[in-house]
Amino acid sequence: MQKDTSTSAPSTTSGRIRHRKRSNEVIPEVSKANGTQLLVNDKSKYKSMLIRAYSSVWMIGGFVLIIYMGHLYITAMVVVIQIFMARELFNLLRRAHEDRQLPGFRLLNWHFFFTAMLFVYGRILSQRLVNTVTSDMVLYRLVSSLIKYHTVICYSLYIAGFMWFILTLKKKMYKYQFGQYAWTHMILIVVFGQSSFTVASIFEGIFWFLLPATLIVINDIAAYIFGFFFGKTPLIKLSPKKTWEGFIGASVTTIISAFLLADIMGHSQWLTCPRKDLSTGWLHCDPGPLFKPESYSLLGWTPHWFPWKEVSILPVQWHALCLGLFASIIAPFGGFFASGFKRAFKIKDFGDSIPGHGGITDRMDCQMVMAVFAYIYHQSFVVQHSLSVEMILDQILINLSFNEQEALYGRLGEILQQGIPGKF
Repeated sequence: MQKDTSTSAPSTTSGRIRHRKRSNEVIPEVSKANGTQLLVNDKSKYKSMLIRAYSSVWMIGGFVLIIYMGHLYITAMVVVIQIFMARELFNLLRRAHEDRQLPGFRLLNWHFFFTAMLFVYGRILSQRLVNTVTSDMVLYRLVSSLIKYHTVICYSLYIAGFMWFILTLKKKMYKYQFGQYAWTHMILIVVFGQSSFTVASIFEGIFWFLLPATLIVINDIAAYIFGFFFGKTPLIKLSPKKTWEGFIGASVTTIISAFLLADIMGHSQWLTCPRKDLSTGWLHCDPGPLFKPESYSLLGWTPHWFPWKEVSILPVQWHALCLGLFASIIAPFGGFFASGFKRAFKIKDFGDSIPGHGGITDRMDCQMVMAVFAYIYHQSFVVQHSLSVEMILDQILINLSFNEQEALYGRLGEILQQGIPGKF
């Protein structure tokens, strides 16, 4: 009996130790946190604010530099962010003991990741890649062949990964392996299914990427500041530090900022011109009616002593109000979703790569939701869906061989000489 008692004691002690270690990661229950976890009651809030501000300055500075460098560098930044997000999410359900028994299993996750990256970016950037290499016949033919068989290449890579997964299934590890397989595919949907819209928006004009991303940053900062100084009423149980004061203050700030920033950004051709290729040179284009100011008379709306009789507003500023409204009211639910997700896995942050902020995924939760909306809004309410000379030329360059293009050119010349437009 003494022996049994002595052997059970260490296990009980170790169980308590493990319980204590685990409890350090658990976010406090909301019932206990409604009063103590608000920022106005946080005794260390000034120290955390300084750390957060220091990291924010570096991130904003680097972001501005990349915006100045252009479309291709912004796309590269998005790719790097995707890799860091995938790493954080892959590690979330990783078990070291099981991974040691499955050598090469982590490599399979990255195989699926880069296959998805090739598929998504191949479809988004194919036309622009063709436009870039048109002057070089050898590269043009090579790129045209790769684009033609792009889907086949990606599917073959995926099937190879699928077979790899089946062949590495190990007895007593089936549940873990199939769970990781499903988790990997969910990550691909979250990371690529949403961030691919970001890249598509970049080449429609940096404006349509920069304004939505900036509004999310402004909303996040404003919510933190208003909650820091005035927050007293908890907003949602999933995120105890979020307050109604911060939410309302951030919403007003974001909507006003959207209207003003659209005017500032709308006057820069570097931000408003779409990029048709993968070059990095300066852009010049007709900004279009959205970015041309319209005058509105103030007569009858203001007293006679008011100095301004009319105001000039860019039409895109009205669209910016819709983006600001979404960024302030709907996009924060991406953050709430992430908060609930972290509570489910009993973690505070997805990572620790950004001091004061957590991981990359912690910063991208609302950005992902906003990126999808910005692209859909742009395609639905801004872009005019009609055929243009550039669209037809893009299709000709991608889908026709060089000999077929020569034949088309000759046929068009004959039709124009005969003076019978629109008849083949």
